[in-house]
Amino acid sequence: MNAPASSRIYMDNHATTPVDPRVVEAMSPTWTEWFGNPGSTSHDFGREARQLVDRARSEIAGLLHAEESEIVFTSGATESNNLALRGVAERLQSRGKHLISARTEHKAVLDPLARLGRRGFEITLLPVASHEASRPGWVEPDRVAAALRPDTILVSVMMANNEIGTIQSLADIGAMCRARGVWLHSDATQAVGKIPVDLRELPVDLLSFSGHKIYGPRGIGALFVRRSGPRVRLVPQIEGGGQEFGMRSGTLNVPGIVGLAVALRICLQELAGEIPRLRELRATLWQGIQESLDDVHLNGPPFEPADWRLAGNLNIALGGVDGEALMMNTGDLAVSSGSACTSANPEPSHVLRAIGLTEDATRASLRFGLGRFNSADEVGRAIHLVTQTVRRLRAMS
Repeated sequence: MNAPASSRIYMDNHATTPVDPRVVEAMSPTWTEWFGNPGSTSHDFGREARQLVDRARSEIAGLLHAEESEIVFTSGATESNNLALRGVAERLQSRGKHLISARTEHKAVLDPLARLGRRGFEITLLPVASHEASRPGWVEPDRVAAALRPDTILVSVMMANNEIGTIQSLADIGAMCRARGVWLHSDATQAVGKIPVDLRELPVDLLSFSGHKIYGPRGIGALFVRRSGPRVRLVPQIEGGGQEFGMRSGTLNVPGIVGLAVALRICLQELAGEIPRLRELRATLWQGIQESLDDVHLNGPPFEPADWRLAGNLNIALGGVDGEALMMNTGDLAVSSGSACTSANPEPSHVLRAIGLTEDATRASLRFGLGRFNSADEVGRAIHLVTQTVRRLRAMS
């Protein structure tokens, strides 16, 4: 039987986040009162639902400094990534068939790219800075520039990594792509709502994000598709109604859309205070584990400069311990050994291997994702749980 919820500690916020009660409250009327199909505008029920969608789209666009027509609602970032990558490839294949990305991307980018590779496209996956470098996991903009070719049609680089928290230099990469007439896509699932994102200033042409990473509901996300300077055109991947400006057919998820807008608004309203709070909790967690155990190593960028790593991310390698065994024995502490989308895969984290960690170090690693509802008391308890479990496992081995 599971322990009472009050005794359990959730520190896997990179995988998903609990829905904020304020978001639940905002969504509540959409289930029973404003339940119409926003495509059915011949009656009040449909028109009310359409108004909710329009209002949410306008708010999301304003928060990200985009145009309303540039926000395309999807079922989540995985669908957004697929629409961006496959939509561009199919649209521009007569111009070129070369796409560039990085080895540390999420599987929601790597797998669609692999599929395109099997269809005759050429995929270049760039190496990233190693764990011995000053900024592990970083995609050097000069590497991107060197990889660009006359037949390159798209570059895809995630804004922030879901395992080691590395924040990429998208402004520099985007400037290079613009100069060469190449579109830039970014999987910003871990970044939107956690770091400032201004799409007026950032030279990104397509950008994916999801509700359940920002204390919103699951099953909703969006793709930013730039419509000016230059206008991006995609081949739709889901057809059958022409919704979302013809780019993504299907009845709109009104509750999810409402929840996504409210969740993003709350994140950005509280961002200035939340970033330093999470950084302080992370510093306490890291210091406490370091002081209690030997043979502990930080995976990913250092905590300073602050814009090199997500505030709530901590990834560590614990020598002499298997990460899976550690997770299974910490009981009330929810952490992970990598991406939630690859947890069924027994292979070591491709992100940690890409920065040069050995298989043993990779398997001995844990990812902590600190979030809005974590407290200093929980950090103290997490330190105790990890310390006691590691000592017991090391003694057994």
